[in-house]
Amino acid sequence: MSEVKLAVLGSEGAGKSALTVRFLTRRFIGEYASNSECIYTKHLCLDGRQTHLEIYDPCSQPRKGKLSLTNELHWADGFVIVYDISDRTSFAFAKALLYRIRESHLGAFKKVVESPVFLVGNKQDLCHMREVGWNEGQKLAMENKCQFCELSAAEHYQEVMTMFTKALRNITTNFKVKEKRRSSGSKSMAKLINSVFGKRRKSV
Repeated sequence: MSEVKLAVLGSEGAGKSALTVRFLTRRFIGEYASNSECIYTKHLCLDGRQTHLEIYDPCSQPRKGKLSLTNELHWADGFVIVYDISDRTSFAFAKALLYRIRESHLGAFKKVVESPVFLVGNKQDLCHMREVGWNEGQKLAMENKCQFCELSAAEHYQEVMTMFTKALRNITTNFKVKEKRRSSGSKSMAKLINSVFGKRRKSV
């Protein structure tokens, strides 16, 4: 059984908990107590393979102090970044999250393969109160090389399901790429060792 760890991040009130619970249970709950972090677990079948899924929801964002994401960057295999299309402040926070994740791929936390990221504009049912255009979300996603969609946790269960499924597939594909690179790296190292020590044996 494969294990997948997904972090769902966003500002307080963006709807990240609603999206997560909608995906896991099909139910929509509009209000959550956001004073504690949660890790949801679920066993599911993804493309014929049993998968143990863990979804991290920090709940209490934005936090006081610096936006470090240190724990999330170490823990997560992929990220879903959520903002509220009727709240420009939440979009700015999503942008900061994406910048921090992108920065990590270039800095001390750099991994062999970048973690998949999905940018989600939530609360599409509040289009009449829209403050963030679809084009803005798409542009931000393109700038950060991640996938993008707009949906409504309240009204679009199927779209929520599709988004999470795509995110999980991206992560499992990423696992395969990592494994190939690790295998390739091991073979290259073996060839190098054989080459070096092989030559030494011949010269003795």
